Amino acid sequence: MGTSNTSTLARYEKLIANKELRADPDQRRAAARLDALQKELEAERPGGLLSQLFSRKTPRAQGVYMWGGVGRGKSMLMDLFHDALRIKEKRRVHFHAFMQEVHEAMREARKNHGGDPIPAVAAKLSDGVRVLAFDEMVVNNSADAMIMSRLFTQLIMERDVTIVTTSNRPPDDLYKDGLNREHFLPFIDLIHAQLDVVSLNGPTDYRLDRIGDLESWYAPMGDEATAKVREVFFRLTDFDPDDAANVPSGELAVGSKRSMYVPKSLKGVAVFSFKRLCEEARGAPDYLAIARAYHTVIIVGIPQLGPEKRNEAARFVTLIDALYEHRVKLFATAASEPETLYESGDGSFEFERTVSRLNEMQSDEYMALGHGTDSQVQSN
Repeated sequence: MGTSNTSTLARYEKLIANKELRADPDQRRAAARLDALQKELEAERPGGLLSQLFSRKTPRAQGVYMWGGVGRGKSMLMDLFHDALRIKEKRRVHFHAFMQEVHEAMREARKNHGGDPIPAVAAKLSDGVRVLAFDEMVVNNSADAMIMSRLFTQLIMERDVTIVTTSNRPPDDLYKDGLNREHFLPFIDLIHAQLDVVSLNGPTDYRLDRIGDLESWYAPMGDEATAKVREVFFRLTDFDPDDAANVPSGELAVGSKRSMYVPKSLKGVAVFSFKRLCEEARGAPDYLAIARAYHTVIIVGIPQLGPEKRNEAARFVTLIDALYEHRVKLFATAASEPETLYESGDGSFEFERTVSRLNEMQSDEYMALGHGTDSQVQSN
């Protein structure tokens, strides 16, 4: 994207002119908002014109919360903004990595100072930073939810840090149905008060280009199939394959009283084993929580299902129903093709609908659909 001192909007329009992007009104509106923020921040930089003319403190610039479905260009716009912004006091970080840093800083603060660690942590994280830019803000566990309201109030209101973030969800849907969510609600209020909420739900899913040459159902299982779904994960998340051992896990709230462990969870992509999803005692609430939280699910190790596995087959049917109804992209390694996965046993006749859905979920038309149910997509 280069390092020339052009504005965010000018860089975006150059990509359109060069046909690297297709025109998208939502994207252009977001680019224009980020461009305005860039100009405001650059005008207010220490030692700049405004600080020379006025001795009083310059008001903090209003932040931006960009949200939308997968592949709508949120990260691309963040790249343009951060690269174009001509101030030194800026930081770009993935939200998951940032929260890991927060927890470590809190442990250090408690050990060294005792008492409430939040002010000390906010002071440390804001040192030399006027703009914090986050990719993929998501809240999947109660520990993060309990911290965020107080921490971000300190960063924004006390430390004058401008927050720019992307998310797959609108603010009101963050940590939806999570444990002790009432403690998280002030954070949602803070977003609405201190950040401009900008939606990106245009017609083009740019991330599809990254997986366009990859199949979604791999049978039989084996090293080749595993390598393919592994490639899908790294293409969709931009995570370094050489650092595969450090792919983050997640904790997903199921209703208001319990949660489930997600072995690999990053940027709206989750990886599960069939054993974890369908051989353990799970039901519709678990599968609906997954379908709402993740735009892409990778399931590894789907075995041949026979009469002795009727319970597993029934759970699998419920799982696929939830994923299908929420337009979740599914990638899988399996013992056989869908048509021969469960040919006999209780419910094998009903399983034919699941076979039909699995085949439809492999189609280009399904893959192009936005994440969410019909009502959710229409409301976006």
